[in-house]
Amino acid sequence: MNNLYLPIRLAHVICVCLSGGLFALRGLLAMARLPWVNHPMLRRLSYTIDTCLLTAALTLVTIVHQYPFVNGWLTMKVLLLVPYVALGWYALHRAPTQAARITAFLSALLVFLFIASVAWWHDPAGIFRPLVTLSAR
Repeated sequence: MNNLYLPIRLAHVICVCLSGGLFALRGLLAMARLPWVNHPMLRRLSYTIDTCLLTAALTLVTIVHQYPFVNGWLTMKVLLLVPYVALGWYALHRAPTQAARITAFLSALLVFLFIASVAWWHDPAGIFRPLVTLSAR
């Protein structure tokens, strides 16, 4: 395997943690109705981290020759990014009520954790794989 695989994978994992942590922080700021949630520095930091995350992901895909819409677990990760981003955007920018904001924020966090579990096990079922295995019997 390529000499760059481990450092790029580490960079990807660090960016995942930073991205999720920053989203959680911004979500908590939104729950507290603090105006810093959309501070330009936090938004720029989010864009920078997510750009590094995407760059590392694309580099890893190239190195290991596993591709979304070819490998099931990568397909699932890519597909889950859509509701994660939509729920996060709604929670931080558009939710009309506090209840909607909290629901969207918690839902986005659950989707984020599910994406992480899919990546951890390299299985489209992620954390639900024991249930899928049981139902297949």
